[in-house]
Amino acid sequence: MIRIAEKINPQKYGRLLSKTLPTIIKSEEENDRAILIVEKLLATEKKLSSEETVLLELLGRLITDFEENFYQPRNASPHEILIEMMNARGFKQKDLAEVFGSKSRVSEAISGKREISKSQAKALADFFKVSAELFI
Repeated sequence: MIRIAEKINPQKYGRLLSKTLPTIIKSEEENDRAILIVEKLLATEKKLSSEETVLLELLGRLITDFEENFYQPRNASPHEILIEMMNARGFKQKDLAEVFGSKSRVSEAISGKREISKSQAKALADFFKVSAELFI
């Protein structure tokens, strides 16, 4: 840290800090604000000053810390993945009747009442052009 302090001008860095007011990020709104500042820094045509580089690193760390804690991925169930893929592509249950063999089987799979079989997972993988592992 001493080496960084030797390379930056405390007055210039202080002015940057007073403009941006970086703090521990606790909400999506604060995260969006920090991302916007980072984007502005990165969008400049000129080379970043040492002070701007240090601020960029600080904001990057704050954003990463927030996102690692706030956006914790969880394992989705096969039927949740199916629903998400259908929604992303604008499909209805009837669009998958051929894949499952009937509308009632599609309904059971989507509701989670019936597990997706290995043969259905393979058919869904072919249909959506993804790995069958998503549906198993």
